[in-house]
Amino acid sequence: MSLPHAILTALLEKPSSGLELTRRFDKSIGYFWSATHQQIYRELGRLEAEGLIRALPAEQPARGQKKSYEVLPAGRAELARWTAAAQDPKPQRDVLLLRLRAAAVVGTAGLEADLRRHLELHRRQLAEYQEIERRDFPPGRDAPQDRLRHLVLRAGIDLETFWTQWLTHALAEFADLPDTD
Repeated sequence: MSLPHAILTALLEKPSSGLELTRRFDKSIGYFWSATHQQIYRELGRLEAEGLIRALPAEQPARGQKKSYEVLPAGRAELARWTAAAQDPKPQRDVLLLRLRAAAVVGTAGLEADLRRHLELHRRQLAEYQEIERRDFPPGRDAPQDRLRHLVLRAGIDLETFWTQWLTHALAEFADLPDTD
């Protein structure tokens, strides 16, 4: 149920077309909640049918023109209701951790190289988040909205920091393992 709320949030930040939403998901919301172009368009249709958003009137009528959407009061109320509702954390599911557990019984062939690949990917993501933090959250930018957005970004930075540290530790452990292939 969170994709509609992610879309409502993005539209309240800035009325947008489906294409613009897709681009914004790729560059911000997608860091913690991803969606495909098709999922976004399908959800826009549902939200509009439910009376939570509406297409803005076109400035000039034209065939095939992209529609921009804005949130209606019912959509804002739904987002406020959802934001205030309690929700339990989701259990952690990670294929890499499951693969490590399986390696304990079938051997570690190929796994060390993939751990190194994961470490590089997490290092790149961490660097990207840190660059966003430097660019978008300079000292003194502390309006309530900015502080909450920065808090979300800090979660990403902290998670990537965890993964880079954990993978570095895991690779050190691999170096001390007897050959189990």
